[in-house]
Amino acid sequence: MAEQPKKTHVRNKDNTKQQFLDAVGKLLRTKGFAALKVNDIATTAGLDKKLIYKYFGGRDQLVDQYLISVDFWSNVKKEDANFEINDGGHYFAKQMLTEQFDYVASNREFQKILLWGLSEKRKSLENLADQRELNGEVLLKNITDPFFGDNAENFRAAMAILISGSYYLNMYTSSSNSTFCGIDPSKGKGKEAIKTALKYIVDLLYKDNK
Repeated sequence: MAEQPKKTHVRNKDNTKQQFLDAVGKLLRTKGFAALKVNDIATTAGLDKKLIYKYFGGRDQLVDQYLISVDFWSNVKKEDANFEINDGGHYFAKQMLTEQFDYVASNREFQKILLWGLSEKRKSLENLADQRELNGEVLLKNITDPFFGDNAENFRAAMAILISGSYYLNMYTSSSNSTFCGIDPSKGKGKEAIKTALKYIVDLLYKDNK
């Protein structure tokens, strides 16, 4: 019985933190970065602004945590593979690229974050990029680099093009409602064509390395 109050407190703390994170997402989606002020976040969350400092340390730390929570590659772990990785990450790379494409296509908030990262220099966005790179480095260094050996940098460069290309296609079609090379990546047939192409290119990279 003595443990119950502690468990309740932890649950309430987690709920409160999530309310603040949700509030940040709502403000980003509806008003943009300029609206991410302590008072606005607290009002949107319906909570006391003092809790932002208590649970996150401040507004910047709250925004950082939100950005990392919605960034695809910052949350990819080797453990996400529901299979044993013994092919140099071949299947894992295809899985992550196609899942990333679907994730960005369905997440307007993340699309806005990508655009802000290109158009504005902000510490929170720099922190996000740093976190993404750190996480990606773990995956590349431990999974694909050993397989590709002397060609590891070439594989990294190819992945950079595939990832950034997927980002751009989703942002382009979302903002313009236009096709790209006659393909509409936002619709079923076009989306599947892009994902098939991503997997095909990865297959070629691994085939060439053999």
